[in-house]
Amino acid sequence: MQQQSHNIKVWFITGAARGVGLSLARQVLAQGDAVAATSRTLESLRQALGDDSAKLLALEVDLSSETSVAAAVETTIATFGRIDRVVNNAGYGQQGTVEALTDDELRRNFDVNVFAPLHVLRHALPHLRQQRSGHIFNIASIVGFQGGYAGWGSYVASKFALAGLTETLAVEVAELGIKATVIYPGPVRTGFLSKDSLVLAKRAIADYTEAQASLDLHLDGLDGKQAGDPEKLACLILQAAEYAKPPVHLFAGKIANAIAEEKLQAVRADLDGWREASDATDFAT
Repeated sequence: MQQQSHNIKVWFITGAARGVGLSLARQVLAQGDAVAATSRTLESLRQALGDDSAKLLALEVDLSSETSVAAAVETTIATFGRIDRVVNNAGYGQQGTVEALTDDELRRNFDVNVFAPLHVLRHALPHLRQQRSGHIFNIASIVGFQGGYAGWGSYVASKFALAGLTETLAVEVAELGIKATVIYPGPVRTGFLSKDSLVLAKRAIADYTEAQASLDLHLDGLDGKQAGDPEKLACLILQAAEYAKPPVHLFAGKIANAIAEEKLQAVRADLDGWREASDATDFAT
């Protein structure tokens, strides 16, 4: 086990071979912290981050396998002695209407976007609890806060689940000195819309024209033109990690902030419009 200075933080980052995960891993290393970086293949991590060093541990992990995740966490502890920051970043988009998606398509999406982070949390939390310190970052999406996008029900639902999980987690672990933050990025200029990160439903139903229009927009109009800078998003995560009282909800980018404001206004309008009828469903007092 390598002896780490008290001031050096150890980051466990999933999906670190590309996109936001790679940007974050590089910035963490640049500021002198240590990184346990996971990806589906060791080769992709080597190409992106280079060989292992005193502060870099590359881990080939099948996040859908709890055994694989458990081994990665234990190897990280054996190597660095602790974990201070957990970043559940790995995930992919599943496109397709609710009617068209198969059970297998839905479950695979949730396996990677929801159950994989839960594997990580179950095996990392005992160490954070023992330390009485740590910070968990769950990377959701703005669609995990405002889900009104035709054809993205599976992805939206998985990110809502991750957001709700983070809210509960933040309350559960607060007494243990552990923090939890859900990140809601808007569109980020990564490979998210590439064939490696976006899976199309095997079945398409022609009647759902809005869903097809949304898919066409993302593939033809947004790919490579997203407003979000992955380097600046990584910098935001590093910034939040330094705060004694970080936000539970952290929105990233002007688009995310604007969409969040629209959602809050829409919920307020529904709440106010139906308050009298809603209040009337209680037992009379």
